Amino acid sequence: MTVQVGDKAPGGRFHVMNADGPGSLSADELFSGKKVVVFSVPGAFTPTCSKEHLPGFIEQADAIKAKGIDTIACMAVNDVFVMDAWGRSADADDKVLMLADGNGEYAAALGLELDASGFGLGTRGQRFAMVVEDGEITQLHVEAPMEFKVSSAENILENL
Repeated sequence: MTVQVGDKAPGGRFHVMNADGPGSLSADELFSGKKVVVFSVPGAFTPTCSKEHLPGFIEQADAIKAKGIDTIACMAVNDVFVMDAWGRSADADDKVLMLADGNGEYAAALGLELDASGFGLGTRGQRFAMVVEDGEITQLHVEAPMEFKVSSAENILENL
């Protein structure tokens, strides 16, 4: 079942790259006491994700944070090394936290997994964006198949 606005964000863990190598971050550590935008992409280095989705949040990071957002995070069903390399190649730096959901467990916990096996990608996360305030989902914008509109940085900024 897909999460809804008003639901508590599910528990789970993400993999992140730290200064000394791979590490992890719990959903509670990410969301507790904070206002967070998480956007999910089907895959790092894929066309729409690399040309529009991630760059939009990097470009709009200051404006989004000025609206009271503590953290902007990009989630994908990729390993921590790929997410780190993608973030570095896009100059995400301290603007967007790169979250690896390597086995797709968090996407599944949200009920937002995507069968991309027709493209040779296996099970991934759907393209979406959500705002989580102290663990509660206050906004959820899930894209229709093959669309990129409601989960964009511009749409999130307009809705904050």
